[in-house]
Amino acid sequence: MFFSNWFGPSLTRLPPGNRVALTFDDGPSETTPYVLDLLAEYNARATFFLVGMNCHRLPDVARRVIAEGHEIGNHTWSHANFYRCAPWQVRAEIERGQQAIEDTLGRRPQWFRPPFGVRWFGMFPALDRLGMRCALWSLDTCDWRDPADAIVERGAGAQAGDVLLLHDGFRTHVGNNRKETVAALGRLLAQFRDRGLEMVTLAPAAPAK
Repeated sequence: MFFSNWFGPSLTRLPPGNRVALTFDDGPSETTPYVLDLLAEYNARATFFLVGMNCHRLPDVARRVIAEGHEIGNHTWSHANFYRCAPWQVRAEIERGQQAIEDTLGRRPQWFRPPFGVRWFGMFPALDRLGMRCALWSLDTCDWRDPADAIVERGAGAQAGDVLLLHDGFRTHVGNNRKETVAALGRLLAQFRDRGLEMVTLAPAAPAK
């Protein structure tokens, strides 16, 4: 059911090529600068799915994400669980998140990722109105749950075309809450580099204009 297109189409993999897409949810947070430092060290690019409330709280960190050449996506205003939302609430979460990101960064994301991966009634009509696409993932590193060694073990299984799920924040909680992700990330980036995998944003999967 997770990969079902019953509600609407969702990206889970990149087009053919020797690349992996790194994606980070729940930022910006106090962890994000550490993630950005590691990405810069390995010349890697990533897509950050930003929470609107967090953008308002840490606008300078959000601006650093795009200043360093990374891609941004919308991860709602407050990291709401859509299972508990009426369609109008789903729409409001998406639209308010989009507006907060645009107000902070002067850019409108083309990608949306629902919190917890939950696609629900009202989501795809809202994305259609905003001209956005839903992006999920093909490999969950479980960095939201596991210690660094387990994150590395799971992430090291990535193959060309995979979209990896990682986190640089913890919903709307304040603080450096993703230390295990940071501890694992450098090791994963080194492995991908040594395997000749290019670490990219979701842009290669964007529709032609």
